[in-house]
Amino acid sequence: MAAAIDVDAVTVHYGSVLALDQATLRLGKGRICGLVGMNGSGKSTLFKAIMGLVKPDAGIVTIAGQTPAAARRTGAVSYVPQSEDVDWQFPLSVQDVVMMGRYGHMGMSRRPRKADKLAVAEALERVELNDYANRQIGQLSGGQKKRTFVARGIAQEATTLLLDEPFAGVDKRSEATICTLLKELAREGATILVSTHDLQALPDLADEAVLLMRRVLMHGTPREVLQPENLAMAFGLDVMSRSGAAL
Repeated sequence: MAAAIDVDAVTVHYGSVLALDQATLRLGKGRICGLVGMNGSGKSTLFKAIMGLVKPDAGIVTIAGQTPAAARRTGAVSYVPQSEDVDWQFPLSVQDVVMMGRYGHMGMSRRPRKADKLAVAEALERVELNDYANRQIGQLSGGQKKRTFVARGIAQEATTLLLDEPFAGVDKRSEATICTLLKELAREGATILVSTHDLQALPDLADEAVLLMRRVLMHGTPREVLQPENLAMAFGLDVMSRSGAAL
């Protein structure tokens, strides 16, 4: 059986800058994996390589046995980007953004049917944004914006979800809502890769964790990966004194 996410020796350069160096990662169905690494470690590049938004110089990526392009066409994969990757001034409502997740189900007409509208309504209910359906996306709080993109993935019926720093700058309610949703989606069979700097919360959220510094340094349970001596490989020795007691 094909892995839900299979990244095999992927290398990516931006000009002369090495962003990923033979990164290898394999995730099974129904798992939540935390992606841990300092800024510049290649986390966002790994997401983009999995999505097919950047082309590797070497290596292969498959999603449930499909190429990233095929997975996007079939709606099998959904991406929740960092806030700075989105034009929040674009005149789209929350409902419009979530409806984008249904495009693969609509055909060429992109005309929503009853089933599409129902899927969007159910997704908004799951992220507790029913009352904000007609609000322009840029008018939401940071946490509400993240929940909107999670709702898009739910409406899309994606089986693989990639979340790039979903807890950065969000309120506690949104963080709790997103965590609960991710666990529910994993139980329903979705595979979820989520990058986060909240190391203390990771063991309660994720089944496994990956430590990244351009290549995968370690892949195991959160408590194994988050041992101070392992974090020191990616973050430097100072993280041992700051994080050792909590982990």
